[in-house]
Amino acid sequence: MSRQGPCEMSEPFGQWLLKQHLREGWVGDLARAGKSDPKFPKSGSPEDVRARLRELMAEGDMFEAVDDAETDWLSY
Repeated sequence: MSRQGPCEMSEPFGQWLLKQHLREGWVGDLARAGKSDPKFPKSGSPEDVRARLRELMAEGDMFEAVDDAETDWLSY
């Protein structure tokens, strides 16, 4: 039996992250920033979100928020 990755089992990371906009802390801040960014990778992977943050020259805390969000998403 093959094991599916998280993107195959559930919604894309970008969509999941945008739904976290009511959360407190950095993950919520990241989600709210994503909702206001027309180029946010809604169907993207965690690495796609990191690439977008690099384009925007985001602060290091935002990258840590992606790491935290990715951990939550993988357990979702």
